[in-house]
Amino acid sequence: MTLQEMVNQAASLYSDRKAVWFDECNDKPPTFYTYATVVKLAMELTAFLQKHCGQQGKCEIGLYCYPGINVPSWILGILQVPAAYSPIDPDAPPMSSTYFMKKSNLQYILVENDKINKFRMSHVGCFHHNSSTIEHIGLTLFQMSSSNTDLNSQIDDVKSKYEPFKAMGNSQPGCSVCPDQTEVKTSEGRYMDVGQKYSLAYVLHTSGTTGIPKIVRVPHKCIVPNIQHLKSIFEITQDDTLFLASPLTFDPSVVELFVALTSGASILVVPNTIKMMPVELSTALFHHHHVTVLQATPTLLRRFGAHIIKSTVLSANTSLRVLALGGEAFPVLNLLKSWKHEDNKTSIFNLYGITEVSSWATCYKIPEEVFSPDFRTDFPIPLGSPLLGTKVEVRDTNGSAVLEGEGQIFIGGEERICFLDDEITVPLGTMRETGDFVRVQNAKLFFLGRKDNQIKRHGKRFNIECLQQSVLGLLGDATRISKDAIFLYSGGDSLKALRFYDEIEMLVGKAVPGLLEVILSRSIEEVYRHILKILFPDEDQLMNYDNAVKRKLSGNSGEEFHGKYIKLKSERGLEVASGLISFIALSRGNHFFPMNFTKSFMQPNNTVQVGVELLQQPSVPHLVTPSIMKSHAQGYEMENRILTVMNKANKTDCCSVQQIHAECSHVTTAELALRIRWKSNTRKCVDASPLVIIPSKEEVSASVYVGSHSHAMQAIDLDLGEIKWEKNLGDRIESSACVSKCGNFIVVGCYDGLVYVLQSSDGEIHWTFVTEDTVKSSAVVDPSSGLVYIGSHDQHVYTLDIYKKACIWKLHCEGGAVFSSPCLSSFPHHLYVATLGGLLLAVNPVTGNKIWKNLLGKPLFSSPHCNEKYVCVGCVDGNLYCYTHSGEKVWQFSTNGPVFSSPCISSLTKQEIFFGSHDCFIYCCNMEGNLLWKFEATSSVYGTPFIFQSDDLKNKILLAAVSTDGKVWILNAKSGTAEGVDKLPGEVFSSPVVWGTKLVVGCRNDYVYCLDLYITGKKEQLRC
Repeated sequence: MTLQEMVNQAASLYSDRKAVWFDECNDKPPTFYTYATVVKLAMELTAFLQKHCGQQGKCEIGLYCYPGINVPSWILGILQVPAAYSPIDPDAPPMSSTYFMKKSNLQYILVENDKINKFRMSHVGCFHHNSSTIEHIGLTLFQMSSSNTDLNSQIDDVKSKYEPFKAMGNSQPGCSVCPDQTEVKTSEGRYMDVGQKYSLAYVLHTSGTTGIPKIVRVPHKCIVPNIQHLKSIFEITQDDTLFLASPLTFDPSVVELFVALTSGASILVVPNTIKMMPVELSTALFHHHHVTVLQATPTLLRRFGAHIIKSTVLSANTSLRVLALGGEAFPVLNLLKSWKHEDNKTSIFNLYGITEVSSWATCYKIPEEVFSPDFRTDFPIPLGSPLLGTKVEVRDTNGSAVLEGEGQIFIGGEERICFLDDEITVPLGTMRETGDFVRVQNAKLFFLGRKDNQIKRHGKRFNIECLQQSVLGLLGDATRISKDAIFLYSGGDSLKALRFYDEIEMLVGKAVPGLLEVILSRSIEEVYRHILKILFPDEDQLMNYDNAVKRKLSGNSGEEFHGKYIKLKSERGLEVASGLISFIALSRGNHFFPMNFTKSFMQPNNTVQVGVELLQQPSVPHLVTPSIMKSHAQGYEMENRILTVMNKANKTDCCSVQQIHAECSHVTTAELALRIRWKSNTRKCVDASPLVIIPSKEEVSASVYVGSHSHAMQAIDLDLGEIKWEKNLGDRIESSACVSKCGNFIVVGCYDGLVYVLQSSDGEIHWTFVTEDTVKSSAVVDPSSGLVYIGSHDQHVYTLDIYKKACIWKLHCEGGAVFSSPCLSSFPHHLYVATLGGLLLAVNPVTGNKIWKNLLGKPLFSSPHCNEKYVCVGCVDGNLYCYTHSGEKVWQFSTNGPVFSSPCISSLTKQEIFFGSHDCFIYCCNMEGNLLWKFEATSSVYGTPFIFQSDDLKNKILLAAVSTDGKVWILNAKSGTAEGVDKLPGEVFSSPVVWGTKLVVGCRNDYVYCLDLYITGKKEQLRC
């Protein structure tokens, strides 16, 4: 029996049932093919290939494509030639895919039509166009060029790359010879031959993590028993819907496809980008298509995040009947129990296998009783029983069988055999070594990890594999992470760091002091070592941080760097201009900074107001600029007076606009809409929040200053979206910029540990100040003295005089990196600093002396904000805390998720505090800590809200907020009702800033967006 025969049998029984769904998760409705359509398209492809391809029966055909509705037809069409299909990932490095194609001797490649240019550019000279395009099937056939020296040179490059690791490979070259440790009793004289006609189903390659990637040719006889047995275990019927979770290059995809298509069930396919978007993916799987069977890696499951897993994937009323986890270490039971609702009925399985014996070798169903509250939390999850036709053995280092104790696992079977690399014949019953170690106890196998990932001290065992899986799950990447990788450089962020921190403490079963700071600023290897130092404190050699990067603190302009850092001095001498620039600066959370106004304004008829933090502005005169601004009119309320800026600009002067269509979870009505005014490409994620500066001079346009993970700092024209200048700094930028008192300089922190002072006009470096670790804190400027206050992950807060290029004072914050921004209060004159060690400090801004401190116990990512009475700060324990200026706790307000958002306190609303939580709500409470309203967004709220008011928007007091799924919400600040909503095409961790009717915010799709807010003139339904 072959895979294609099994599919055709099912198709004859269920011809009119839906075989495959494809959902792009956008405005287009999902499309589907019935079994009859899948078979019809497959037959057409088969006929085409039989006409154009030789070596039928022994042929292997590459398939270069992305996941789509045609994938099952394409695979079935190749199998029916008969031929083996060989998936090639268009996103893989061209050199590695070329190596794979050459090493597996592929003569033919089917290329998806809209990927032809990408294929040709990636593999110049390797293949030539062999036929006309099969338009309605969407493929074009290419054939290997007879002469390609370029290809051979690329192969040599790849071989040389992997050569140093050759000794680490698990299998030996040659036809039928197995390594000594894999020799077993075989059926005498009986072999499986790779050249046997019609025998092969597909060709893959291993990842190469333990040496040169191996080509794996998989016969039908090897994979069909897997499909048959798992269909039985999972009790698959024609009513099930499975998800194609795995890439085609990962052999569990074969199980997902053929368990569905040989049963009359449906397979759901989504684009790769959607797999990286937890909200969209969970909505498609469980709300739109009601997926019943999910086979996935723990990485994919973790990617949803705890909230979505609890509320959707493993909720009480989920559609999911079967969850089968494999490909990585099984999640620790404590974590799984915390995810699973007590009334959830999903059956959960642990799968184990290796590509060299494709696909799965063992399966274990987790007993329902282990999820009961009183069940022991340290219950180990075994690998389970061998699947049909599979043999599993455990051997010690001498090759002897282990019946009790620890050893390496070997997998094989009479016909569960694949051909590796150049193998032509393999003895039946051959066993393959896995490199994985297990403990045998009472005839059950318990996974210990890779043989090179075991650390044991004084009888205690610590498995780096489990720790590594936590990293992989949070970074959303199924490939291995280098030990030298920095968590935050590899896709991590502060929320993922917190999850990682929690998972590690759960994994090791105890608190790990100082761990969060290590995660946020050091390499994965140093995370391991820090944990080991806590677990095994008597091991001196574990306590040496030889590889830690240390930097020298220097107060002058020429800082010295150590390790990977280079020496950097000011690029040119620059004297501060004697004339002061009059300007208004706006940044996240309604930070408002008007400076150097000298004459009064005439009062305009049309005003727009933005609430400000009164106590941030001690010395600002209550006067307004004489010039007419080039922006919409804005008024700022300061100590009950109005600072007003007139608008003279033509309101229709925006460049081409693009409508964003909203997708909402509930329906309401509103007259307010948003559209893209402009967007600026920074080339990598924008997590920093924008700084908007509006000069008083009419001839100088307003500017947006924002940094990116690409190391680029951009100055963008607020009206036109044109880049005024761009400056590449030394590393990733997550700090939000602030402007100097004089207006001539922009101050921003960087991952390289520097605080950069850039000239605001052209981005040239005026001064750099070196801290001893990453600077993600955003600086704040004292409008009286012009001093700059900023924190660092080196656990210090610094006061800098950027004109004298000197550090006035620095203060160690008693353990705990300073991630958030300091907050400056005028009356009393305090500087408030929050740390990841959970400490809230009040500091004298002049002397640097501590005034008071409060330990909240959990990390503080939120920046403290204050008014004349109180200082407030959010905490990852889910609370918003309120203190008096003398350090007395007044109240705490509880939410159901970590609070990363900083509180927004505005003079426009006077008695309200606005903030977001990872429980997906935007909150408004009063100064007594009582809830006034809360609004449910469609995802977690990381950024800080922004209060504003405009006559152009019917003079309502509005609140701008963003959720991490990219939704931009405009709410009525008084009632909490939605006035408008739109969606950006990426995740958003930046905080919005509004000037007039322009909203500026960064996005993780690499762009900074400016959105125009406008009245539609009619009420429209918002699909939130």
